[in-house]
Amino acid sequence: MEFPRYRIRQEIVIHKLVTCYYFELAKNYSFDGEKHDFWELFYVDKGEVWIDTDFGHYDLKQGDLIFFEPNRFHATRSNGKIAPNVFIVSFECRSPKMNFFKHNPLFRLADREKAMLGLLMNEGDRTFGPDPSNRPTKRLVRKPSAPFAGEQMFVMYLEMLLIQLIRGGTEPESRSELPPSILENQETGLVDEIIRYLENHLGQDISLEHICDEFAIGKTRLSILFKKQTGSSLIEYANRLKIEKAKAYIREDNFNFTEIAELLGYTSMHYFSKQFKQMTGSSPSEYAKILQGRMFKRI
Repeated sequence: MEFPRYRIRQEIVIHKLVTCYYFELAKNYSFDGEKHDFWELFYVDKGEVWIDTDFGHYDLKQGDLIFFEPNRFHATRSNGKIAPNVFIVSFECRSPKMNFFKHNPLFRLADREKAMLGLLMNEGDRTFGPDPSNRPTKRLVRKPSAPFAGEQMFVMYLEMLLIQLIRGGTEPESRSELPPSILENQETGLVDEIIRYLENHLGQDISLEHICDEFAIGKTRLSILFKKQTGSSLIEYANRLKIEKAKAYIREDNFNFTEIAELLGYTSMHYFSKQFKQMTGSSPSEYAKILQGRMFKRI
């Protein structure tokens, strides 16, 4: 009898490691910044660190962790008072679910996540060391005394931590430990990115499920955040963007109504006209007549 095989879905896969550092920095440490084509995990083990990135400024304290996505500029410095210790891991990962960290870069770790990070740090210390043949170097080198399968264990711990952070981040209550100012800033940035995505995909039939998959966020959390920031549901907002674009197309007079409906992803002219009238009070043809008559009626 032949037994069927179950193919494992691997949502997060680390393809390559780039660096693994533990730094004890001076209280006046300053780094002008860089960007690179791989992911970076930056954890404050002791003290405080100030970070400037393309997506804002953050004051990180002990227990805070931040991700820098590929080609995201970031500069770091100490606060001039406390000498910090930081743990940095950089790696290559092409898994689509890593998009979660593009929109949710900052975390204040809970005890369970700190325990996972502790395992990662310990395995890194046992497995990797400086290159004795070329100092200083950025090259990651395996220690001669590294334990059996140390590299594999390190990657497994890293993948486990990433999975745990994604799992926690899709639940509304999971981010409550972040300070309100940082949490609000991060939430606003996420909603802004979703809005830009909607604006760039007006021709697609966008669903709540699609946005959840694209941004690696749960339905409940997405609905709460979007309503809080915009005052409307995501679908209502997306439909409003479509109608505003339709009005612009009509004013520009480069397409007929059927072409406009197709450009904006409507399945039928009837549905397009119905939604247009619901939102503006006029049908597309009535709106065009208002423009032609130069009546300047605000719709």
